[in-house]
Amino acid sequence: MHREHHKWYSPSLNREMDLLVFGHAGARALIFPTSKGKFYEWEDRGMMSGVFGPAIRNGWLQCYCVDSVDAESWYNWGAHPGYRAWRQTQYDTYLYTEVLPLMNAKNSNPFLMTIGASFGAYHAMNFGLKHADKVDRIIGMSGIYDIRYWASGYDGEHVYFNNPVQYINNEWEWHRLAALRHVDIIIVSGREDRLIGQARALSSVLWSKGIGNALREWDGWAHDWPYWSHMLSIYLNGHD
Repeated sequence: MHREHHKWYSPSLNREMDLLVFGHAGARALIFPTSKGKFYEWEDRGMMSGVFGPAIRNGWLQCYCVDSVDAESWYNWGAHPGYRAWRQTQYDTYLYTEVLPLMNAKNSNPFLMTIGASFGAYHAMNFGLKHADKVDRIIGMSGIYDIRYWASGYDGEHVYFNNPVQYINNEWEWHRLAALRHVDIIIVSGREDRLIGQARALSSVLWSKGIGNALREWDGWAHDWPYWSHMLSIYLNGHD
């Protein structure tokens, strides 16, 4: 399996950032780690050799596993919530102006999906919905989609524009809605997961704007790597 490690100093974040690339061709997948996770988390969990392995080896999928800055943004409880949100905006800029150009330079396949589990699902959903003109599919598993708890009640613009249930609820621009309606959005959560309400709320807000999505509720808690691997085996190529 083709594997590359990339590292550079990010002008968006003013720090070094790492990422791993798996595969040589195919649809591109931007993959986010779980809470405060690292760029090698999905590899360490056996996901690259496991559920993604056949598609990567056959040239159907190329995965880009990025690092997080969660410890500097939403989980940075000692910082002002406005700064936490601003750090998230900087992270989005890093992804859009630095990671996406790398992906485009390495692979001309136009299909792009974002994938994440738990807090990584927040990043996958937030990036995919904010940049719907660039993204074709979003897979969010066991995710958080209302970030206001992590903003400690602060309601600045960088909270709003990084909070999917808020900015989607107020979306009205026709070109944005058209782009969003193009995206294949898959929201998966266990019925006994404490985050199931967030999945249902996001699905409802999307439907209220005519944005189709697949809300898939699994039996039990379903919030761990074996479940996420099983989910991806079903949803990676579309809805079940």
